[in-house]
Amino acid sequence: MAGANRNRRLQKEIADILKDTHSGITISSPSGSTDITDFTHLKGHFRGPPDTPYEGGSYEVDIRITAEYPFKPPEMRFLTKIWHPNVSSQTGAICLDTLGTAWSPVLTLKSALISLQSLLSSPEPKDPQDAEVASMLLTRPEEFAHVAREWAQRYAGAARPAPGSGKTGGSSSGGGDEASLQQKRKVEDKEKRKAEDRRRREAYKGYSPAMVEKFTSMGFQVEQVVAAFEYIGIDKAGGEEYELEEEYIGDITARLFGEM
Repeated sequence: MAGANRNRRLQKEIADILKDTHSGITISSPSGSTDITDFTHLKGHFRGPPDTPYEGGSYEVDIRITAEYPFKPPEMRFLTKIWHPNVSSQTGAICLDTLGTAWSPVLTLKSALISLQSLLSSPEPKDPQDAEVASMLLTRPEEFAHVAREWAQRYAGAARPAPGSGKTGGSSSGGGDEASLQQKRKVEDKEKRKAEDRRRREAYKGYSPAMVEKFTSMGFQVEQVVAAFEYIGIDKAGGEEYELEEEYIGDITARLFGEM
């Protein structure tokens, strides 16, 4: 039963990724087919984000789904070689809290892949997977950008930037200071997003956001809906979405309108 529920969830997650043409994220079987029948082994695909050394590159990620999913994160590693402090330049192993301690059953394959893509924009050299790369980013940011761009061109098929575009990693007047400032802003933005994600997860108190949002769409606040769920005794089901019985829906609605 658990395996069947997991496969249904994965089918829904995969369909959501494939129909989203705006995120730049996609998924396939290991052979590259979108006709997926084995839900234990997948391949993620995304483009390198703009205004980074990885811009224009095509990156592939190996995805393994364990029997504990979604209560444990998918196992992911880069198949495409990449010069990044949070990815091993040798094995593709990834250091990312979303795939570790920050994982929650409310997260999905899509959110995990988007987090990986965001990691390319906001590297965290102080929590590295590859110490050599992290050291270069912290002490020689222009050299880091140059090597990262070369690897993007060599292994990810990124186009060579036009001369003077500032994306080659070459030196220029004030370039080091500007690069450091941009890096600082990206790290700050990353921390803000992480804090917002934590606050959002805490607000739902382990309930499925999709279930809560069925009532917030009626104009109630998340905190009100969660309080009503707790009062009625709605099962959290590990954060998974499930269909509420009509009796429970009626009780929750009554509680929200102050009728009980």
